[in-house]
Amino acid sequence: MATLKTTAAGAAEAAPAAPLTTTPQPTRAYLTVAVDEDSGEVTETSRFRYLAGHPRQIRFDAKAGQFNIGGTTPLGSSLSFVPLAWRIFQDDILNMGRKTWAELFFVDEKGAVCAVLFHGYSVENLYRLIEPLFYDDLTLADVKVKVQAEKKETTKDGKKATYYIAQFSYEAADPAEVAALRDYAADFPIWRAETYTGLADIKTSAGYTVPQAEDQPAQLEAGDPAPAIAA
Repeated sequence: MATLKTTAAGAAEAAPAAPLTTTPQPTRAYLTVAVDEDSGEVTETSRFRYLAGHPRQIRFDAKAGQFNIGGTTPLGSSLSFVPLAWRIFQDDILNMGRKTWAELFFVDEKGAVCAVLFHGYSVENLYRLIEPLFYDDLTLADVKVKVQAEKKETTKDGKKATYYIAQFSYEAADPAEVAALRDYAADFPIWRAETYTGLADIKTSAGYTVPQAEDQPAQLEAGDPAPAIAA
């Protein structure tokens, strides 16, 4: 057995060391890098999927206190995400008359860029979250926001009725995810065509960009090669 051990050790010492390969760092935080082992070609692909101007629609059903995708697929009574972009504005959209709205954009667990709208008391609650962040030198883009449906009751004409508003809280976010979302919002126009009229009175916004028609970018989907970013 001693001879076998010595021989194995000698063979290990004689074997050439495996070459060390270094994967280059991505040029933007939302990209992943792959290196072709044969050609050495480096390819960058996006982690996120987004059809510009048409994010996945997440709806808040204030009557049921539930979130859903496009009015069909249920998501439960809460959402958690790091905001990609947002705006608080007044406008007449979706045939609902002029209201104050909060529109938040984020990336879901599948890498899809999504948008969700709130109005009424929910917008006031979002302001209550923004204020302490401001005094801590933070924005919504720096934290992971949790939105929870909260049940309320009202009495009208002697009858009780229930409805839900959105309550907002936050916790620390993964710095790498924050960096990826910030880079993505800087490189691509984050907006929703169905809610854009050109007549909104913007109260506050960040990362929200509506491109001119001639500047509409090519769509970038997860797995697609990344375009060159102008310096």
